[in-house]
Amino acid sequence: MGEVITFTSGKGGVGKTTTTANVGVGLSLLDKKVVLVDTDIGLRNLDVVMGLENRILYNLVDVLSGRCRVKQAVLKDKRYPNLSIIPSSCAKGAAIGINEKQMKNLLKDLRRDYDFVLIDSPAGIEHGFDLATCDCDRAIIVTTPQVAAIHDADCVLSILKKRAVKEVNILINSFRRQMVKDGDMLDVADICELFDAKLIGVVLEDEAIIVSQNRGEPVMGKHTVSEECYINIARRLCKEELPIPDYIRHKSIFSRIFFSKNTAGKLV
Repeated sequence: MGEVITFTSGKGGVGKTTTTANVGVGLSLLDKKVVLVDTDIGLRNLDVVMGLENRILYNLVDVLSGRCRVKQAVLKDKRYPNLSIIPSSCAKGAAIGINEKQMKNLLKDLRRDYDFVLIDSPAGIEHGFDLATCDCDRAIIVTTPQVAAIHDADCVLSILKKRAVKEVNILINSFRRQMVKDGDMLDVADICELFDAKLIGVVLEDEAIIVSQNRGEPVMGKHTVSEECYINIARRLCKEELPIPDYIRHKSIFSRIFFSKNTAGKLV
């Protein structure tokens, strides 16, 4: 049976969809059969990031509502033989009548056919979030080293723990080493102390990601710094014992705000 992994976040714009796409490609390159599922109903982006928007005939809502079979909605990526995608709907109000039971039935079918089912959850904690997390084996909270993003990620972590998700990880995106050196950004170690969850990986800031997004293609295969980050995350999901580099250990101005003997590393 395949593993269902949901990529989620509290705040929008943290790179969750891009992360889902590139980690999915990384897993497929490791000879794993992968399907990406977009649950951002109304504001789909996963197919755009993958450059597959022109091939859509049916979408997730069509599958869940019974208007088509699963195989009719699945798009196979010709660039990566092991990778497929189920796009979402961009129609307003399309999620009306869609429920968690329908989503669980879909995931039951996908688990039989794929090694990994990666779900791209919409930002926030509304209906799309409920669908994305209703039956996942692991949730990965994507955050950037920004105060607002970290605060929202902590709120999502609390909700996932209340829902008894089997495993929850933190993924730090858009990490800028120079800003940490200058004392203007939280370090990886500082961020990890704020969360009661294991770090699955760090993705360094990389302009190649923006270029790839605009071209509708993953950054994998471009020989960039972010590519190595994504493939290492994929390897960890495949149970490889791969250490996360200690990019920088330097106290920033934010450390003095967040940390003291009294707070003991808790979010304030």
